[in-house]
Amino acid sequence: MEKQKWKRYWNVISSNNLGLLGISLLVIFLLIALLAPLLAPFDPTARVGAPFSKPNGDFLLGTNDIGQDILSELLYGTRVSLLIGILAALISIILGCLVGIVSGYYGGKVDSFLMRLVDLVLVIPFLPLMILLAAFIGPSFWNIILVISLLSWASPARVIRSQVLTLKTKGYVEAARSIGTSIKVILFRHILPGVIPIALSQFVMAASHSILIEASLSFLGLGDPFTKSWGTILYYAQARGAFLTDAWIWWVLPPGLLITTLVIGFAFTGYSLEEILNPRLRKER
Repeated sequence: MEKQKWKRYWNVISSNNLGLLGISLLVIFLLIALLAPLLAPFDPTARVGAPFSKPNGDFLLGTNDIGQDILSELLYGTRVSLLIGILAALISIILGCLVGIVSGYYGGKVDSFLMRLVDLVLVIPFLPLMILLAAFIGPSFWNIILVISLLSWASPARVIRSQVLTLKTKGYVEAARSIGTSIKVILFRHILPGVIPIALSQFVMAASHSILIEASLSFLGLGDPFTKSWGTILYYAQARGAFLTDAWIWWVLPPGLLITTLVIGFAFTGYSLEEILNPRLRKER
């Protein structure tokens, strides 16, 4: 039965061109992140050429203002941007699951309190709060992940709560309650399996948003200055005059395109997962 379910899921994905494209893009970026030391022609922190060298046979994407190879920076930056996006999304989804499950299952005053907290997080202007938290906590790799997680859990919590409200009225859950099954067993054996598919879809979309947020914070100078993400590459390009010369073509354009492509990969994958979870979205084939 389980094998047939996963086979059905794969049939839905394989018949969805956008889903296949999204998964392919994510696999490519994951391979780049894992193989960055082998693919990068130079150490991204080393000065290997003349400043503002144009793309040539030695430096395929030229060099920055201090002579570092931009291609090597981008390859290593894939690791940082992807890792921040995945970790921040994972933490936010875990928080969202905890809040959504507790709120949806217990209801009453617990539900009212947690949902008012969710409303508070969602109603506060996102960009000013994000900048304020990042500036207050300080720029570092883990602080960026913390800021993104604190601002991204509320929306998944609301979606997961809705799923829990539906699941707890199912016959098998009510039967488990009636025979005195412990809450722990009900949550982990009956509620959580029904939440995981929704959480997976929310995780993919949260990773996409996290990568955009990290790039935005880094571009504003609030990222970790000791790590080379795509956002910090854009920040240094803007701060050191890339837009005043032709250097923007090989210093600004490539990281911008990489961010856009990775976000598209996550978005297309998320859409295919939503099609799996919601049969009404599937086209007649």
